[in-house]
Formats: sequence, C-alpha cells, structure tokens
Amino acid sequence: MSSAPGKAVLVLEDGSRFQGRAYGRTGSTMGELVFATGMTGFQETLTDPSYAGQIVIMTAPHIGITGVNQEDEESGRIWVSGFVVRDPSRVVSNHRATSNLESYLDENQVVGICGIDTRALTRRLRSAGVMRAGIFSGEEFDLSPEVQEQRVLSSRQMAGLSLSAVVSTKEPYRLDPIGERIGLVAVLDLGVKASTLRKLRERGFEVLVVPESITFAELAKDSPDAVFFSNGPGDPAASDGQIELLQEVLRNRIPFFGICFGNQLLGRALGFETYKLPFGHRGINQPVVDVSTGRTEITAHNHGFAVRMPIGGRVQSPAGFGEVEASHLNLNDQVVEGIRAFDLPAFSVQYHPEAAAGPHDADYLFDRFRALVLDKGVK
Repeated sequence: MSSAPGKAVLVLEDGSRFQGRAYGRTGSTMGELVFATGMTGFQETLTDPSYAGQIVIMTAPHIGITGVNQEDEESGRIWVSGFVVRDPSRVVSNHRATSNLESYLDENQVVGICGIDTRALTRRLRSAGVMRAGIFSGEEFDLSPEVQEQRVLSSRQMAGLSLSAVVSTKEPYRLDPIGERIGLVAVLDLGVKASTLRKLRERGFEVLVVPESITFAELAKDSPDAVFFSNGPGDPAASDGQIELLQEVLRNRIPFFGICFGNQLLGRALGFETYKLPFGHRGINQPVVDVSTGRTEITAHNHGFAVRMPIGGRVQSPAGFGEVEASHLNLNDQVVEGIRAFDLPAFSVQYHPEAAAGPHDADYLFDRFRALVLDKGVK
C-alpha cells in the first residue's frame, strides 16, 4: 500500500512535477499531454478515439457536475490515456446522468489526477509545446522522481506513430439511412465518432463503415457512391496505406469528404506535407473563416497535426490532381483548416462539423457533401 494514499503526481518530460490527488483509477499511465478548452463535453472528449495515446487536461476549472450517461458517448469506450482536472464536482446535478465522472473513470480503468493548477500547466504547454507525461498514484506515487521521469522519457512519441489500427473497426458493418436513401457512403474508420455516422445517416446515406486496412479493390466491390475519411489519432505521415487508397478514390472521381485526420490525409494524397503543431487545437471555440464566403464559424477541434500548403488562392496539386485551395483558415494562427479540389469532387475540413458537444456552425458541411453526391448522380 502506498505511504501517501490519495496522493498523485503528474510528471512532464521536462522534469516539471505537479502534485495533486488521485482521481479515477490509481496506478500509472503515460501519454502525450494535451489540453482541451471546452467548458462542456467532457464525456465526448473521453470517448473520442482521436484522443488515443493522450493525457487530456481540461482547462475549465470545474468538471463533472453533469455526470455521465450512455447517450453522450462517441464510441464504445474511453480512449484517453489519462485525465487531468482542477476541481472535480462533488455532486452530480443533471436529469440525464446515470453515474458520476470519477466512478466512470475508475470503471474504465483510467488513471487521473485532480487538485492541480491546470492554468499554470496549460501555460507551460503553450510556451514549451505538448510533451510526454505520466500520472503516478497509489503505489506508483512512491516511486522515486528519477524512476518516474525515466518512465516518462521511455514512453512513445506521437510523431511518427500510427494508431489507426488501434481504433478502427475490425470488420465492416452497415447502418441504415434515416429517411429516404440517397446512396451508399463508405466510411474509412480511422477513429470515427458516433455523431459523425448519425449526421451522415440523417442526410440519407446508407453507411458502410470499413476497417482502416481496406484496399481500393476491396472497397470497390461495394460500389460506394461516396467515400468519407473520419477523424482519428496519430501522425498522418505514418499512414501510407490510407494515402494510396485515397489517391485511387480521387483517380476514380468518387465524391470524397474528410474531417480532421481525413483532412490531413487528403492534403498528403494531393502531394502536400503535414507537420506537428506546437500544442495543437483542442476544444469547441476555434474561429475558422471560409475563404470563399468570408463567413467565420466557431468550431470544434481535436488535432495536433496540420497540412502545410499555400494559402490565398488556387494552386496546383503537387501529385497531379489539378487545382486546389486552402478553403478554410484558423483565425488564431492561420493554420489550414480545409481543402477544396476544383477538378475533383473532393473537399475536407480540419475541424469537426458533427461538433459533439457543440457548436453547430459547421453542420452545413454534411449538406454540402450530400449535394456533391447528388450532383454527380447516384446509383
């Protein structure tokens, strides 16, 4: 038994230490330490496969008052490696709640920490960039600082890491459309969220969810009317198989829509590079401008990588797919937030138009995808 029951410490790879209290399961966990700025939606964050391999800091100080329920889960399990909050709610006050957050973390074997200065921690990441970290509680709290730090330094880096096979479905499955059927969309599951599938079904798509390892020949057997690449974790530079698949989709002029990781993969398929952001975009309050309309949207994000391509007009795809443009830009830092192809029925955005939990400014993009498929004609 630990000599310091209830205590926990967060150790960063730069040697920084933040001592607090154990929250959720006790033990130890490692991951890339990132921060999410949403004041709501902690359950959607926990169950978002894009957070696989990451310890998430909630920047809002008071977390957990709405409790948890099965309706708000974005997948069948919690994906975060660890969870960091400042002031966990001592009570649950919501008519939809079926349990409290700490019990939810414990039941899902998620090691967390609370009672630390998350503002100071976030400021450190904003100045130094995201880094590896570990949470140690219970008997692991008693390990020497040198051993704890060495465990953190021995943990895996996110750069160069492929996680698609970890989060993807192992077998294809189908979901019926909600309302009149307009066609079949094949969804490459790179860590897809339940809200995304629901949005597609609400637009009349029959949804075929396929594993990340599928080949174009296998995909073509179902003759999809459109292809969708989902969000997901990992480094897009480590996804050569998905790039080859997407280039075949583009060559065959199958309507394509991608979000988040799917946006990065479209960028790579078109011949552009991707790069790792210093601390990424995570939360539900990122301002993005649509360059074609000048309209600014407040959007939900969860990404640590981005596409490097020229902004301010049309350019030629280095991979020979015609004219393309950076269609959306982040107003905070001018990061490319969307790509549009002019000679192909393809577009993508870096943010999350399904936006669970909120905002809903970008919901129209699913309508744009529906129109793109209908304009091309469906079987």
